[in-house]
Amino acid sequence: MSVLLVILFLSLATVNINEGCIESESQALLMFKHDIIDGANRLSSWSLHHGHGDCCQWDGVVCDNVTAHVLELHLANPRPLLDDYGSDAENEAMERSKLRGKINPSLLKLTHLSYLNLSQNGFGGIPIPDFIGSIESLRHLDLSKAGFGGLVPNQLGNLSSLEYLNLRADIEDNLYVTDLQWLSGLSLIEHLDLSDVDLAQASNWLQVLNTLPFLKILYLSGCQLPQVPPPIHLNLSSLAILDLSLNDIENSLGGSIFHGLVNMTSLRHLDLSNNLFNSSIPESLYSLDSLQFLNLGSNKLRGKLSSAIGNMTSAIDLDLSDNELEGPIPITMGNLCNLKSIVFSELNLNQDVSTILAVLSGCVSNQLDKLDLSGCHLSGQLTNQLRNFKSLKELHLSRNSVSGPISISIAELSSLRVLELDQNQLKGQLPRSIGKLTNLEILDISTNLLEGVVSETHIGNLPKLKVFQASKNSFVLRVSPDWIPPFELELLGLRSWNVGSMFPLWLHSQKHLRDLDISGSRITDSIPGWLWNFSSPFQYLNLSHNQIHGQIPGIPWAMSVDSVVDLSFNLLSGPLPQISPNVFFLDMSNNNLSGSLSPLLCYKTMGTVILNLGENFLSGGIPDCWLNWQNLHVIKLSNNRLNGSIPSSMGTLQSIVSLHLQKNHLSGEIPLSLNNCTDLILLDAGENELHGNIPRWIGDSLRKLVVLSLRSNKFSGYIPDELCAIGSLQVLDLADNNLIGSIPRCVSKFRAMAKFNGSMGTAISYVIGAGTFVATIVMKGQMLEYSTNLNLVRSIDLSNNKLSGEIPVEVTSLFELQALNLSHNLFSGTIPDRIGELRSLESVDFSVNKLSGSIPESMSYLTFLSHLNLSFNNLSGVIPLSTQLQSFDSSCYAGNQLCGFPVPNMCPDNGTIHGVGHGGGNGNENETDWFWSRLVVGFVIGFWSVFGPLMFDKRWRSIYTLFGSQTNVENH
Repeated sequence: MSVLLVILFLSLATVNINEGCIESESQALLMFKHDIIDGANRLSSWSLHHGHGDCCQWDGVVCDNVTAHVLELHLANPRPLLDDYGSDAENEAMERSKLRGKINPSLLKLTHLSYLNLSQNGFGGIPIPDFIGSIESLRHLDLSKAGFGGLVPNQLGNLSSLEYLNLRADIEDNLYVTDLQWLSGLSLIEHLDLSDVDLAQASNWLQVLNTLPFLKILYLSGCQLPQVPPPIHLNLSSLAILDLSLNDIENSLGGSIFHGLVNMTSLRHLDLSNNLFNSSIPESLYSLDSLQFLNLGSNKLRGKLSSAIGNMTSAIDLDLSDNELEGPIPITMGNLCNLKSIVFSELNLNQDVSTILAVLSGCVSNQLDKLDLSGCHLSGQLTNQLRNFKSLKELHLSRNSVSGPISISIAELSSLRVLELDQNQLKGQLPRSIGKLTNLEILDISTNLLEGVVSETHIGNLPKLKVFQASKNSFVLRVSPDWIPPFELELLGLRSWNVGSMFPLWLHSQKHLRDLDISGSRITDSIPGWLWNFSSPFQYLNLSHNQIHGQIPGIPWAMSVDSVVDLSFNLLSGPLPQISPNVFFLDMSNNNLSGSLSPLLCYKTMGTVILNLGENFLSGGIPDCWLNWQNLHVIKLSNNRLNGSIPSSMGTLQSIVSLHLQKNHLSGEIPLSLNNCTDLILLDAGENELHGNIPRWIGDSLRKLVVLSLRSNKFSGYIPDELCAIGSLQVLDLADNNLIGSIPRCVSKFRAMAKFNGSMGTAISYVIGAGTFVATIVMKGQMLEYSTNLNLVRSIDLSNNKLSGEIPVEVTSLFELQALNLSHNLFSGTIPDRIGELRSLESVDFSVNKLSGSIPESMSYLTFLSHLNLSFNNLSGVIPLSTQLQSFDSSCYAGNQLCGFPVPNMCPDNGTIHGVGHGGGNGNENETDWFWSRLVVGFVIGFWSVFGPLMFDKRWRSIYTLFGSQTNVENH
């Protein structure tokens, strides 16, 4: 009887196999497909027509061989996310292949479904459907990076058979959990990944995790984990992988985590990187002899590297980078014979590189794949010890003080794929033996002191080379004109090389080149057309500081998104080109470009953020096309031949941070529409022909201004009191106009001039980093440029106007002021007695006014003063004694009734002023004695006024050291 039953069962099973999948499940899948948007037609096989009737044969569907029930749905995006070097076409294909739309509840009819994978798709922020929690047969659920957003449903806790759950999110999905109690229902879970799911409100996260006895793999990276008050007990003894990186965990919780690790004897992989641990590494951590992967990078861990690290005999991958740990590297690390990767970058090892290589030259060197000691304060030279590391694939020694030549023994590292020696003090020539590294993909030797010829012998046998960065050395490139390299580069940096007068023809063969820097490389050629014909569009192109001539060809639309193009400081001529809207940064300054702005500005809508066209011969009016440029943060049109008025459409640029219009022939008034540009930090319209009153709305609307320069125009009327509302103002330059009236007494409200605020904020940090945020300021009688050091400058220049009245005493409350120029006006009255309180003053010019009275004694306290002009006033009396005031030329005091050194007029006891040499020998002797006795007193006061603050005040030491990095501006 039993035999008959078996035969009957096998017969039925055969029937099921022949008939294909179950009808109801086939219909359920079709209903699921109906609600899916399938841009790449990935589900084309899901059809009842054209021989596709068996759903078990559909792509991504796995059925039971016996019952034909649908068991698994493999619907992950088959195109993985690409790195930064993925082409636009590849990224487009990946996006197109994402499934979108919504998830139909028909999946509930798949009653035997145990595996569901929808990862890497694009469901557009819709919530994870609650009904998934009712598919009780699920053992594997992967919804990672599928575009789900909102609250994770508690119903997932009903999946009591679940062994694998992956909800890893993208940060922009805003997937979050308020209470993790539902997790305790997943009693069989072994693999849990909630990375980048917001758990900030889930204060019970650790208590719930302690209830999961079979948990082996736990990823909680970037979850904003809330701090848990002690005491905390970790009961995760089964864990093999623990990742709590990117969570800003502090020591209260961190200490407990470290303590709890002692019981995790199965732990193989531990990642606590990118948190806020600021203790030393506990010795107990090194007792986890089963630990293979340890990443504690990017914390604030401190103390010496412990010799106990040598107990981690199973260690394969060690990352302690970017901490405050100190060297030297313990000798015991030489015992870690399984090590394949050491990443200790940005530690204070303060060690000779050859000593480290000696420590690791034993059994470690036989296995080591990666050694990263970048930024570790290493010194010494690369020795022949390198030949011991024959397995090494990556060697990173950037940002150290390694000197001497590149050792020829490096040629014996035949497995080497990455070699980074940039930003050191290496000297000598590039060894020819480097050409033997045939597996090399990345070579970076930039910013060193290397020199000599580089030829095909050096780089002509590196077929896998993708990145060659060798900028800021003194190399000469010498290859044959018809040379075709064996490699296909993606990044090439030859800045400051001598590549010859022509564009290197071999570049034409590099079809995948994305980043090219051949700035300052002595090219005198014109831009060849083939430069734009690479199959991969440029992300970064720097041809600046050459002598390239001719016209600029149109910059093609195939440029990568957010690309950088720098053609500045050349001899390029002709009209402005049309450019790709993808160009983020465009610098064509300091050339011979001419003609109108219209071909560029009025062509298309642009995504450009930084536009520099300064120092050219552009002419005509500024066109009214700024609606096309709404992303602009920086505009530089300075030092051209532009005329006409400033168009009102510039007021639509609400993201503008820095506007440079100086040194043109612009006329008319400043348009009211600019009051919409409320993020402006720098406004420079100096050296034009603008007229009218200085607008009051500048003070009302542009409250973030740091620099306001309207010098050398035709402005008239009064200085509006409203300007005083700009508390952030550091530089006010209204010189060379026709202003009348007095200085507003409210100048004391210039907070940034009264108190050092330390920073202009982060809003423009990337602009400063790009080198485009430059202010041109008259200091000490010279036109100077300030960029990254602009935050250290405080200046007021109101010279060459018709201002009158007294110098208001409120000016003396601007304690951080460094330059004050009120010359060539009609100021009367006395110099304020409290002017000596402006201890930061370096430059004072009150010349050609009607000031009277004596020079205040307090001026002797201005110990930083290096430029002074009080000439041609009605000042009288004795010049106060100080180291500074007597060091200036007598011309600084000319045209007054002053006496005492350095002017030639003596000051006798009776107060009558007469010239030196009058009154006989006794007068000269008295004058000499009087001068030297007071000079000694002045020197003592001056010495302690300067060196007292420098000795006892750390901030003044910093300011004194940093200030003065300004450079003279060359006139165009």
